[in-house]
Amino acid sequence: MTDNIIKDKSYEFALRIVKMYKYIVKNNVEYVLAKQLLRSGTSIGANVEEACSAQSRKDFISKLSIAQKEAFETSYWLRLLRDSGEIKKEYADDILKDCDEIISILTSILKTTKSNIK
Repeated sequence: MTDNIIKDKSYEFALRIVKMYKYIVKNNVEYVLAKQLLRSGTSIGANVEEACSAQSRKDFISKLSIAQKEAFETSYWLRLLRDSGEIKKEYADDILKDCDEIISILTSILKTTKSNIK
């Protein structure tokens, strides 16, 4: 693990999403929603990684903003899968908690970064 909390959390979250995707596809008929979850859930960390090597502060904000949007989308898919009964409520709520924490961290970083520009 590195000293970058959001990089670490988004990577660990992506691993959980991959495992959840495999579980859903293996044990359920649902594929479309699982694929959407996989795409958005792994995109968070990919955009965080890109932000860490941004060429400018504007590029950094842009990449983190995309990561934040992907996190909101992931939360949506998780809630939809939970409420439709495709995944157990307890498991969904646990990973949703992690997703909300990532959203909070990204929001804080973006707010601070934008305020430092002014």
